[in-house]
Amino acid sequence: MLLVFDIGNTNIVLGIYDGINLLHHWRISTDRQKSADEYAMLVHSLFSYRGMEREQFKAIAISSVVPPVTQTLLRMSQRYFSLEPLVVGPGIKTGISIKYENPREVGADRIVNAMAAYDKFGGPLIIVDFGTATTFCAVAANGDYLGGAIAPGIGISTEALFQRAAKLPRIELAKPPTVIARNTVASMQSGIIFGFVGQVDEIVRRMKEELGGDAYVVATGGLASLIAQESHTINTVEPFLTLEGLRLIYERNSH
Repeated sequence: MLLVFDIGNTNIVLGIYDGINLLHHWRISTDRQKSADEYAMLVHSLFSYRGMEREQFKAIAISSVVPPVTQTLLRMSQRYFSLEPLVVGPGIKTGISIKYENPREVGADRIVNAMAAYDKFGGPLIIVDFGTATTFCAVAANGDYLGGAIAPGIGISTEALFQRAAKLPRIELAKPPTVIARNTVASMQSGIIFGFVGQVDEIVRRMKEELGGDAYVVATGGLASLIAQESHTINTVEPFLTLEGLRLIYERNSH
């Protein structure tokens, strides 16, 4: 079986694949202070809950935008699984040609997402990933990664509003019944949810123009479903797009 880790700035998503089937998945907080031993105990407890043993795993694949945590999970993999993980980065075969001015600047998660989405839907396509940042990635009809846009994520934008405005509370991110809200919480929900929907639809509209026509739009990330319900441009939500991309990359690099 294959164990995959998608290390983001806010969360680590991990999953277990048996062939092409995603058996289990979890989302845990990214903690730069945790040691390899602490992560190992956390992962072991998740496995134990599902009745799984670390000896069942034959390989590990990692995508990360947090280098210190990458090194921690590398040490964990070596010490507790006796495995050398495949880490997405330079020299790894992805099948994606990166047209960025400096390809090394592109986050590993964006490349993994592009590969998974192109494998499933073909191109041209646009991938919207609702993470710590909201990223927009454009992939050409031939599979080339063209670039994209990066905007502040929904979570950090909401937290900034709470921290900098003394009378505004922390709120649940949920769709309000109306845009014209009649209380503070609903007013914040309206501005945040519909504001980000507008951002997504406008950036996607402009990307489609630059791509020269229509493109299939795939959303992923923790809040993708919430925004997709209101968006006019998102075609589908793929919550485990990055994990699927890690599985594909592992397969391409293990033969």
